[in-house]
Amino acid sequence: MTLLITIFAAVISTAIWYKNAPKNEMKTGMLCFMFWGASLMWFVDACFEYAKVGAALFRPSAQDMLNDMFLGLAVVALALVVWIVSVLVKDPKGVIRAKLFYKKDASDKDVD
Repeated sequence: MTLLITIFAAVISTAIWYKNAPKNEMKTGMLCFMFWGASLMWFVDACFEYAKVGAALFRPSAQDMLNDMFLGLAVVALALVVWIVSVLVKDPKGVIRAKLFYKKDASDKDVD
């Protein structure tokens, strides 16, 4: 389940990155790398687990599937948080920088 969730996230983020590839203002390439890296990690984990337990890997219990789903969603959420923090720190559109360094002119003040 974790593998499927991260692959879906990787495919969606790759499609978004490819659509906006020339500009790449929002740094979606980094998000793609995080999701594809997580997918590769879960794939290797599944291969080793299959070598260990065999076909039983394909008959998980409902509790195991629920735990794997929560883990997959947690991985996607963590990657999104890291990506958002990275975008906010790099501030590609200068929105945060403009808000932090905005100073009112004397003409902007209301005089009664």
